[in-house]
Amino acid sequence: MRTRTERTAAAVETGTHGGERSGPSRRRLLRLAGTGLGLAALGAGAWGCGPAEGPAAGGTSGPPGAGKGSDARTGATPGAEGDAFTTPPPGTAPRPLWQAEAATGSFGALDALAVAGDVVLVSGDPLVGRNVVTGKEVWSRAEVAVPGAKLLVSGGTLYLASARYDGDLVGLDPATGEETWRSRLGRRFSQPRPIAADERHVYVLAGILEKDFSTPHNVIAAIDTTSGKTVWQERRDAGTEEFGVTAQVVGRHLVYTDYRENVTVRDTATGRQVWTKKIGRSNSGRFAVHGDLAVVADGQRLRAFALADGAERWSLATEEFTRFHDPAVLDGVLYAADSSHVLRAVDPAKGRTLWRNDDLLGVAYPWQFALVGGTLYGATELDDKGGVLAFDARTGKHRWRYNDGSGGFERWYVVPSGKRLVALHGKRLTALPAV
Repeated sequence: MRTRTERTAAAVETGTHGGERSGPSRRRLLRLAGTGLGLAALGAGAWGCGPAEGPAAGGTSGPPGAGKGSDARTGATPGAEGDAFTTPPPGTAPRPLWQAEAATGSFGALDALAVAGDVVLVSGDPLVGRNVVTGKEVWSRAEVAVPGAKLLVSGGTLYLASARYDGDLVGLDPATGEETWRSRLGRRFSQPRPIAADERHVYVLAGILEKDFSTPHNVIAAIDTTSGKTVWQERRDAGTEEFGVTAQVVGRHLVYTDYRENVTVRDTATGRQVWTKKIGRSNSGRFAVHGDLAVVADGQRLRAFALADGAERWSLATEEFTRFHDPAVLDGVLYAADSSHVLRAVDPAKGRTLWRNDDLLGVAYPWQFALVGGTLYGATELDDKGGVLAFDARTGKHRWRYNDGSGGFERWYVVPSGKRLVALHGKRLTALPAV
């Protein structure tokens, strides 16, 4: 049986399912003309040359050009089994299963929304756990999460920096909110912040406390998830930013990017720096990993580096005056949008485009992705022409768009949970059927 990548690649090669076009379309020429006149106007949201779209009923809407007679409130509804949902008509967004207010909302970190088991969490104070099926509050704890805390869940534990600013790291049970682990680092480190975790270690950035209580240097360190003791610590270069760091653990490799425009890989067992590389533009957003590769958005290009030695394996460029946004690898396919509102599916091993969707000028570009079954979901940057977008993962066809109608300009977040999606926008938390 062929993989999703192989099936999609075959579809492109045979000219079916939305492969690369043989020549530039009128829409494409208009887009390039628009980017030449000024990227700022295009990057701010939807461009006015997209298809007309009528107002959405109840805060939801279909894709640009959807029929005026479609009722956005008649989407999927729960079936008798609780997780069986009806697929809505083309161009129609599903009806929310439930909605709730979040304490702080989506002004937080890249990972401000998380699902652990059947509990959904939103970064904020108080930190609240809600049942993902019903939306009901399961637990609530005040003063346990610092503002903008990264919700880092690994091995059944939620790791947070102590909200008392005493230098401790705290582990909570996401199901109950009860504290199950603590590492007391305050005597050595200042304000340690967890950036990644695996079964053995929590990896943190922290300032080094000097005798005069100053912190001119910072370290990256590994903390044992059983004992809470420091396994290793490595001093970072003087002046290196402690913020804007995004990290992932891949086997023996800890990979991270930062505001100083670096991609760095360390050995998780020893902390030894395997390699570091300058990239052309600041990258503090998400990057993707696939097998032995790390894929980062570097301005106009997606670049894949070998984890073992930093060698560049492939590079994929977008059009002039545009830039790529956060990539993600889901089920063996890399997805990334750019600032000209083009969405691509790419073979992450070779950098070959599998399909591209050029028809998203009427909506904001997606910056975060989730995959459930054969549907790709994207959370967008801006609200008035954005929200949660649904695409056929095999062809890239835009199926529907959900928007809560609030008019806020906060970015959206979306995470999957079984056959459900949980979306965060501002202080509004929404559960949708994954249809």
